[in-house]
Order: sequence, then C-alpha cells, then structure tokens
Amino acid sequence: MLVTFKSQAGADVIMFGDAARHLLTVLGKDGDDAKGIITAEQLPDAIAHLQTAIDAERAHQGTKSAAEREAEENAAREAGQVGMAASVNLAQRAWPLLDLLQRARTDGVSVVWGV
Repeated sequence: MLVTFKSQAGADVIMFGDAARHLLTVLGKDGDDAKGIITAEQLPDAIAHLQTAIDAERAHQGTKSAAEREAEENAAREAGQVGMAASVNLAQRAWPLLDLLQRARTDGVSVVWGV
C-alpha cells in the first residue's frame, strides 16, 4: 500500500504504508487513518514532534560505541543488507515529508494524505 502526502506547498511525497503509518504516529495522527489532514495550525507541533524523533534517534546512535556500530555494520553485511538493501534510518525516511511540512508551514497551507 502506498500513501501520498499532498500540499499546495510542494510536490507529492509518496511512501510505503508501513513507513507512512509510523511517521503519522510520530506526527500525532492515527497511523491507521486511510486519509487525513495536518492543518496549517497543527504544522508547528507536527514538525516539532518529527524533529524530536529524528534527534532522539541520532542521539541514540551517537551513544553507541565504535565496537557496537562495527558489529551492527558487520551483521548487516552478513545479512545482505548493503547498497539498495541497506536499512533506512528515520531521518532519511522522514526528510521528504519534513521538507513538505516545513514548506506548508511557510506557505500557511495544510498537508493531506489519502485523498
């Protein structure tokens, strides 16, 4: 399943359902809603929630020792999770949506999905 986020502020952002549901939950929305809206008034809080989640993940990654990071990289390599199969972190996955949310806030317009 694909979820398309739309706004007059920028290009559509298309995500796979699982990733979109997770990000909607982070934004404070019900990830199971097939369609919805983030109003212009809700955008500052939604952006703050998403940025906080990204910062928390980065902080968590930063607390890992070099040995832990190397062990994770080796395990991913052994599992074939390299190149296009490598895992994607929250910041990478959320960036297009975060950019759309920020543009929408600047323009004072809403972001919708599933419509």
